[in-house]
Amino acid sequence: MNIENAQVQMRKGILEFCILHIISRGEVYASDMLDELTSARIMVVEGTLYPLLTRLKNAGFLDYKWVESSSGPPRKYYVLTRDGEVFLEAMQSTWSELSDSVTTIIGKTQKNKGDQ
Repeated sequence: MNIENAQVQMRKGILEFCILHIISRGEVYASDMLDELTSARIMVVEGTLYPLLTRLKNAGFLDYKWVESSSGPPRKYYVLTRDGEVFLEAMQSTWSELSDSVTTIIGKTQKNKGDQ
């Protein structure tokens, strides 16, 4: 396994959580999600984002509304449904537990082999 593949797998695992978290703050346009993810150094492209948004909508976690735009076609803004809020709360709890566990593990110094 190479490092690039491992990094991609780690990012994929948290992308859905990050997207739901961004949407939880209020109505958001897909390109704004891409901008925020990119500025946080979570590299994602439209070809990844849109299918994920569709899956989340089909699961009942998201809804969207069309808003007229003065500079072009109407824009689709995403919002969390109540089920999406509940799902995000569960993901937040899992993230907190995992984060604490990983911090505990990586924060320990290596013991001498004779101490084991």
